[in-house]
Amino acid sequence: MPRLPLSSSPAAASAGAAALAGNPGWAGHPKGSAAYRRILAGLAFAGVATFAQLYSTQAVLPLIAGELQVTAAEAALTISLATVGLAVTVLPWSFLADRIGRVRAMAWGISVATVLGLLAPLAPSFPVLLGLRMAEGMALGGIPAIAIAYLNEEVNKAHAALAAGTYVAGTTLGGLAGRLVAGPVGELWGWRAAALAVSAMATAAAVLFLVLVPPARNFTAAAAAGFHGALTTLSGHARNPRLLAIYVQAFLLMGGFVAVYNYLGFRLSGEPFSLPASLISLIFLAYLSGTVSARWAAGLTVRFGRRNVLVAGTVLMVAGLALTLTQLLGLILVGLLLFTGGFFAAHSIGSGWTGVIASTGRAQAASLYNLAYYLGSSVIGWAGGLLFQSLGWAALALAVVGLACTTAVITAVVHPAVAPGSAPAGTAAL
Repeated sequence: MPRLPLSSSPAAASAGAAALAGNPGWAGHPKGSAAYRRILAGLAFAGVATFAQLYSTQAVLPLIAGELQVTAAEAALTISLATVGLAVTVLPWSFLADRIGRVRAMAWGISVATVLGLLAPLAPSFPVLLGLRMAEGMALGGIPAIAIAYLNEEVNKAHAALAAGTYVAGTTLGGLAGRLVAGPVGELWGWRAAALAVSAMATAAAVLFLVLVPPARNFTAAAAAGFHGALTTLSGHARNPRLLAIYVQAFLLMGGFVAVYNYLGFRLSGEPFSLPASLISLIFLAYLSGTVSARWAAGLTVRFGRRNVLVAGTVLMVAGLALTLTQLLGLILVGLLLFTGGFFAAHSIGSGWTGVIASTGRAQAASLYNLAYYLGSSVIGWAGGLLFQSLGWAALALAVVGLACTTAVITAVVHPAVAPGSAPAGTAAL
């Protein structure tokens, strides 16, 4: 039987006991309550710890390539292998969380990841660095899908969408914080100091998560379904064409998104721009447009429906990429804002749509989305470097345009047009 998380006080024990037995009469923490605020704050810090570490090397890839004498595509493996590690463990983490509880699973994952993050700057060689980064990603696989499942169980249904949208928006701030710290520190003291600074920040965030997040009150430990049961659940999702369309969207859009951010820094560090690492790291401020669009997209579904908002997000990505084909730095930055805002709008719709379409095994449906999402980051994020090195920025940008257009077509064909008001808008932000 899973042990009770966090406190051993009588109140916490009774809450934990309710979690183990389920609490069907309880409606969830309402917006404005102390527990609601602690959940959002705790998960916000979990987002900082997770996404700051996962992409901590992205702002200093040119520095890593220069110091370790590797190519742009090889340097990008520090991102790709971390996201591979996350991708291959999201499903095992989801099944583990069903047994031991959401909070405990997230606590294990985030604790191991912070230790590995502190070790990465000490790597004596490039292969060791890659191994540590992959292991770090595997530990971080215990956060993204579990956090949404925890929110859905613990927050009042009337406010769950807002809470989840806030979490998704908060993850963008976590990724941004890591990159903004790494860039200036890396320029002054090298990429190792940059990675250490981000890991120290992530460690502080992880501690705050462990302190703030309240024990589960509505968790019911699931009996082990065995390999056959797990396979049945996953194959059911894999046979659903609407879920498959969303998984393809996650793979293609995230892959293109990471490829753009991985190699735009190389473009801006070369001629005719020749920008230093500290200024290049500022391009990640474009993530703020995603912070806004992730929540805004949910509201737009009330009027236009999920399908239309998702397609509009991909169109916005294409428009933004078109602007990056110019040689004018100002237009490139505007294009990056549009591209980023469009991506996070589409991502916030797609990630929440899985829970609406899947009638059973929602945690596993969400984990399959994360699997496709981070595999896209790993595969396309790395392969884009081969295209960039051989044919230049224009070829990479046009390839990502093709991925976005493919996604828009698949979404429009597979998902039926539904009257905008026919489904609760809130779930679109999950």
